[in-house]
Amino acid sequence: MNIKEELTAALQNKTAFEIPLFGGIPVPESTVVSWILIAAITALALWLTHNMKKVPGRKQMVAEMLVGFINNFCKQNLGEHWRSFAPYLGTMGIYLAFANLSEFVGLTPPTKDFNVTAGLAFISVVMIYGASFRINGLKGGLKKFAEPSPIVAPLNVLEIGIRPLSLCMRLFGNVFASFVIMELIKIVVPAIVPIPLSLYFDAFDGLIQAVVFVFLTTLFLGEAIE
Repeated sequence: MNIKEELTAALQNKTAFEIPLFGGIPVPESTVVSWILIAAITALALWLTHNMKKVPGRKQMVAEMLVGFINNFCKQNLGEHWRSFAPYLGTMGIYLAFANLSEFVGLTPPTKDFNVTAGLAFISVVMIYGASFRINGLKGGLKKFAEPSPIVAPLNVLEIGIRPLSLCMRLFGNVFASFVIMELIKIVVPAIVPIPLSLYFDAFDGLIQAVVFVFLTTLFLGEAIE
């Protein structure tokens, strides 16, 4: 098998199994990996918060530091409405961090699948515009599209489609590019060299993309509810 064929095989989003309904519903590998990650994150959260005490132990301190960091980040960027959105933003950041680092445990990053990143972006944008109407009311939410001047209203309406595309393509593009680069390096130079490069492309870059996705979602959300 040549390099092109090996790379093409690695980039395919394989079907993990089929649900025997309606002629067979294919379940992609990215979905199964997401289920595994969600189960792992849930188990970790239950372990960290089990048997909590007034005088925290080490694992409770880790949980409190993580929650405190997320809450402070949301307070600084969302003001008085932060409490409603901190759980979502924190969960999204943790999931993306686990997803982008999943290759270290032999799993294919689900964020390599365009459908996964598109779904995450769609959820975020629904939350952003939903929060705008919930907090500002119907009139106030519609008025947001005419700010700072009614002349830019068409552009603000276009942002309904541009924002999810921006969030989706930035996350997908970077994770996909990192995956391609690492697969090429593993094929061409299969020993030693991929190890330090993997620390950058799989670990550092993966964590950066998780931070960027959450930060941009928070930025858009802050603009919508200010």
